[in-house]
Amino acid sequence: MNTETPHSSETPETPEIPHTTAKSVRFWQRKAPLILLAVLAALAIFGTTTQTWIHVSIGQGEVAQSDLNIPGSKAAVAVSALALVALAGALATSIAGKIARIVTAMIMFLSAAGIVAVVFGIVADPAGAAMAEVGVATGIEGEAANATTTFFPVLAIVAALVLAVASLLVLFFGRSWNVRTKYDAARPAQAGGPAEAVDEIDRWDQLSRGEDPTD
Repeated sequence: MNTETPHSSETPETPEIPHTTAKSVRFWQRKAPLILLAVLAALAIFGTTTQTWIHVSIGQGEVAQSDLNIPGSKAAVAVSALALVALAGALATSIAGKIARIVTAMIMFLSAAGIVAVVFGIVADPAGAAMAEVGVATGIEGEAANATTTFFPVLAIVAALVLAVASLLVLFFGRSWNVRTKYDAARPAQAGGPAEAVDEIDRWDQLSRGEDPTD
């Protein structure tokens, strides 16, 4: 009697190579680069206000006054304030939840829009923007002056546009960002580990329901 074991005609299956379906997130969709971009833009705007924005040549009349250089912090006080608001909004976005992130992104965008509007007004009428400082320097209100802007207001506009773009990207892509806290790291360990110890409040609740908390 033939006792040979029949050979199986089936070929051994080769293990499938695992593959990932996760898509790479582009630079302009990531949380850290966008927040960093917004922070740098706000700091750049604030930095320009420390420089000369308007150069004034005062007319030779009753007052003998040398030329006057007006920094952006005096020519456009609102720009400095809005830059700080945008900076605070950008930092708050890094820890904000989904709803709060929408609010902070809108704050950054409105701050950028306000900065652009204010700076455009100064570039369009530098003499009017410098009138208050000229009056303080000469002691005469409405003193004739020839005022010109430097390139720092233009840099402020460029930085504000970058801030506006960054805030819009945060508003659009920020909906998919996850909020991580110090408790997130402990949750996986708790999920796979032993059951949590029941505290005193839980014990009383279980006793009130007729359950034995020592089970």
